[in-house]
Amino acid sequence: MLAAFVNAFRTPDLRKKLLFVLAIIVVFRAGSQIPAPGVNVGNVQQCLGDQANNEGVYTLINLFSGGALLQLTVFALGIMPYITASIILQLLVVVIPRLEALKKEGQSGQGKITQYTRYLTLGLAVLQATGIVALARSGSLLQCELPLLHSNNLSTFIVMVVTMTAGTAVIMWLGEQITERGIGNGMSILIFTQVVATFPVALWQVGKTQGWWTFGVVIAIGMVIVAAVIFIEQAQRRIPVQYARRMVGRKMFGGSSTYIPLKVNQAGIIPVIFASSLLYLPAMAVQFQQNNTNPAGWVGWINDHFVAGDHPFYMATYFALIIFFTYFYVSITFNPTEVADNMKKYGGFIPGIRAGKPTEDYLSYVLSRITLPGALYLGIISLIPLIALVLIDANQNFPFGGTSILIMVGVALDTVKQIESQLQQRNYEGFLR
Repeated sequence: MLAAFVNAFRTPDLRKKLLFVLAIIVVFRAGSQIPAPGVNVGNVQQCLGDQANNEGVYTLINLFSGGALLQLTVFALGIMPYITASIILQLLVVVIPRLEALKKEGQSGQGKITQYTRYLTLGLAVLQATGIVALARSGSLLQCELPLLHSNNLSTFIVMVVTMTAGTAVIMWLGEQITERGIGNGMSILIFTQVVATFPVALWQVGKTQGWWTFGVVIAIGMVIVAAVIFIEQAQRRIPVQYARRMVGRKMFGGSSTYIPLKVNQAGIIPVIFASSLLYLPAMAVQFQQNNTNPAGWVGWINDHFVAGDHPFYMATYFALIIFFTYFYVSITFNPTEVADNMKKYGGFIPGIRAGKPTEDYLSYVLSRITLPGALYLGIISLIPLIALVLIDANQNFPFGGTSILIMVGVALDTVKQIESQLQQRNYEGFLR
């Protein structure tokens, strides 16, 4: 593998792409450390000193921002607005005929959908930045009595919102530059960078608070989890497809055989994001009730069951939501009817299965059967940080498990495969032998 790294850097154009990606990552991380105008950096750091303040309803957004959210930096919103916008557009493509028609137009239609995603990202960034700055002004963001901003006037508020929104636009541009001029998917690499940035701190906190023996056990278990995640992420069911021979003019087409790859984890990390975001809504509602001297009864119930994350009711609800969203997302992203129609149009068929409706029913049957282990896998992996929270009193940002490990392994595998394919084009051995 080290030889493959050397070969990658020996190739001039590949080396140029890798160095470009590294340069973008440096700029990205630098922006994640620069505080937004008007932020009282000293008070923010003092409030962040209490480890309990890092746990709360902003865990997912803070994870995708590499810890920049709670520090109120220029890139405080991170990549989360773009992720949310992309998910919304994927859902709208299914229900809005105009967007579905654009998707079928090919590259030009996809370009328009990408443009809509950018506009929606900026709109969501304005909303999120407004909420975050408002919570920082009121002191509810970090549950700290010290003022987080130098001034609470309207001009400071507007400048901070504009700065964070502009930071999100810059992040989008950086991600697109990596996709066009570097290696791999730019947005995925930026997400990977932010998650990895919080990884050493989370590990250090485990060793510092729980002892180094526990730290060693966590590392050993983490390696097992990483191996299991790699195994499941690579697993797929290959459905063979045979194309009949047909004459077009004087040329013979078809006669080839291929397969439809159905991954065990067909939905990726999207169900985890859906479930986490939905569970943050009641906790977010409680956050705005902190200054109420006489809160309603539901506030106390949500505080007990949904805020800490270590309650069995929270875990059961989280697990059930992940199962539901896995089936939901797979059903809208993989259409057996469309696949069966395309196969019939081009003369393809599954051996032993008739074309048309029988093929559609067979694909639906296989997809439903293979989605169940994928959904259970996502649910179990996502519960690991919550179980660690109970067993070793770890922080909710427990490194091995949940969203972080799925992102790191998935993006790393995809990037390594792309580097490997470029190496093999130049007759070098790849990473995955």
